[in-house]
This record gives sequence, C-alpha cells and structure tokens, in this order.
Amino acid sequence: MDPVFWETFVQVFLEVATFAVLVFGLLGLLIPVFPGLTVMWIATLVYAIFQTAAGNMNWGGWLLFVLITLLMIGGNVADNIIIAKHVRDKNVPWSSIIWAFVVGIIVSLFFTPIAGMIASPVGLYLAELNRLKDKQTAFSNTKAWMTGWGWAVAARMGIGVVMIAFWGVWAWVVT
Repeated sequence: MDPVFWETFVQVFLEVATFAVLVFGLLGLLIPVFPGLTVMWIATLVYAIFQTAAGNMNWGGWLLFVLITLLMIGGNVADNIIIAKHVRDKNVPWSSIIWAFVVGIIVSLFFTPIAGMIASPVGLYLAELNRLKDKQTAFSNTKAWMTGWGWAVAARMGIGVVMIAFWGVWAWVVT
C-alpha cells in the first residue's frame, strides 16, 4: 500500500483517539476523585510523543503542550483549594476535611466513584456531627462542602474545555 495512505491513517487514528480520551477525561471531571485533567494531559503527552517521532512537532506545538501542562497542574491544585476554602469559611477543621477526602477515596476504590462521591459529604457530616453534636451545623458545613464541590467541578470543566481547545489548535492549526 501507499506510504502516504498509512501516514494519513495513523495521523487520523491518533487524532481521533486523542480526542476521545480528552472527552472521556472531561466527562470524568464530574466525579470528584477521578483525575480527569491528568487523564487529559496524558492523552496530549502521548500525542506529543507520536508527533515528535513523526517529525511534526514545532515550537507552536510545544508551546501549546506547555500551556496544557500548566492548566492541568493549576486545575488539580485549584480543585482542592476551592472545596477546602468553602468549608474552611465555616470554620471546619482540617481533620474533618481530610476525613471527608479519605472516606471518598477509600469508598471509590472498593465500590464505585459514584459511591465515593456520596461518601465524601457523608463522611464530613459524620465528622462534624461527632465534633459539634449539632445536626443543623453539621448539615450546614456539609452544604458548604457541596457548594465548594460544585464550584470546583465548574472550574475543572472550564479548564478541561480550554485544554481541549488548545489541543485542537495544536492538532488542526499549528501542525
């Protein structure tokens, strides 16, 4: 077969596969313990490796890859800061916040990420109920957790969309 055909076939397959993983990672951002931004970044890393091997990387591609990397790092840090800030505004101690994170991760590992998503606020509620002995305040603090989680999801989704847009410019405009 014609080598140009195979080169085109591999390039199209790479772009479709990368885009599919990017969308999967973006949708995974709805699950708190799923590292969607990292999954998206790994997809762009694999894309960069293949593009470099094919001799298709230029300074524009590298610049966009660096920007995608910075977005991934910033998004992963901002996620935890947003949730913690909302809860810390209610004077919830770090021990309760850490307990909620740990409970969510452990339940996600043994059951499903959806169960972990439910377990985190339940863990916070139980920790605060144990600490305060007041159902209303424990519920109010848990509500702050959920509000922070909602804003964190919105921030991660926005960052994920920008990562996909940067990759699209890299894949279809720059190279």
